[in-house]
Amino acid sequence: MEAMQAQTIDVVKRMKEITLVMQTPDNILEQQGICWTSFRNQDHAESIDNANDLDSIGGLVPLLNYLRNTHANIRAKAAEIVGVIVQNNPKSQQLVMDANGMEPLLSNFVSDPDVDKLFFSQICISQRPGDPLFLTDVTVRTKSLGALYCLIWHNKPAIAAFRLANGYAALKDALSSESVRFQRKALNLIHYLIQENPSDCNVVTKLGFPRIMTHLVSSEDSEVREGALRGLYELAKDKTVNSDNSTHEDDEKLKQALEERINDISMMSSEDLAAVRDERQLVDSLWAAHYNEPSPLRAKGLVVLPGVDVNEPPPDVASKVFHSPLRGST
Repeated sequence: MEAMQAQTIDVVKRMKEITLVMQTPDNILEQQGICWTSFRNQDHAESIDNANDLDSIGGLVPLLNYLRNTHANIRAKAAEIVGVIVQNNPKSQQLVMDANGMEPLLSNFVSDPDVDKLFFSQICISQRPGDPLFLTDVTVRTKSLGALYCLIWHNKPAIAAFRLANGYAALKDALSSESVRFQRKALNLIHYLIQENPSDCNVVTKLGFPRIMTHLVSSEDSEVREGALRGLYELAKDKTVNSDNSTHEDDEKLKQALEERINDISMMSSEDLAAVRDERQLVDSLWAAHYNEPSPLRAKGLVVLPGVDVNEPPPDVASKVFHSPLRGST
C-alpha cells in the first residue's frame, strides 16, 4: 500500500501547489530558487474535470496572467496549457472568456513582443548585408493561435470576438510567415471559420487570401498544401463570393500551380501516390469547381471517384461464370 501510494499523484493537491507557485511574485520565486517547472504539468489539466477544477482552486486567473509574462517561453507554455484546458470543453471555454483570457491570446497571436523588440533594435543597429531583420521563431504566436482555435471551436461568442479583433488580418500575416507550423494552424482555423460562417468567404477573398493560398499550393509541406487547397476549394464552392475580386492573372497563377502539382503527382511512385491521396482529391475537386471539367488527374486514373473505396476488394466477377472443380463436385 505504501509503495502504491508513493507512486500515486494526488492531482488536485498537485494542482493546488502549482497554483500557489503561480500566485507567488516572480522576485520571491527567484529568491527561493524556484524555476518554472510548474508549467511542465499540463498533463494534469487534460482531464475535463481537472480543467474545470483549475478555476475553483484559483488557478485559472494566475495562468491567464502568465500570457502577459515577460519571458517568451512562459507565454508560449501558458498558451499551450490554456489550449488543453478549453479543448472540447464548453465550461472551461466560458470560464476563460469570462476571465478575459481571449484578449492576451489575441495579442500574442497578432504580435509577439520579443519579435517586435528585436526587429526595432536591429533597425537601430547597423546591419551587415544579408543579416535578418526579425526573429524567425514564432513559437509564442503559434501556441497562442492553437489555443485560440480550441477556444473558438463551437463557441460563437469567441468567433464573433475574433472577427471583431481583426483576427483575419492576423491569419493572413500567419500565412505569409516562414513557419510551417504557423501556416498549418492558420489554414486549419481559416477552413473552420469559413465553414461556420460562409459569408466570411467574401471577407477572406477581399483580404487577398486566395493569392497567398495559391502560392502555398506549391509548398514543400504536404499539410500546408492540403490546407491551402482545402481553403481554395471552400472559396470556389461559395457562389456568393464576388468574382470581381479575382483577376485574370490570379486565375492563371492558380491554374499554373495546379498544373505543376498535377505534373508532380503524375510522376510519383505508387507508394508516394498513396501518401497524397487526399491532396489528389482536393486538386481534382478544385479544378472541377473552377473550370467545370474533370482534372487531368482523373483522365490519368489518379483520382478515386466518389463512392469508390480503394480499400474494398474488386468484385468477384469470375466466380459467377467459372466454378472450381472442387466446388462443382460437392
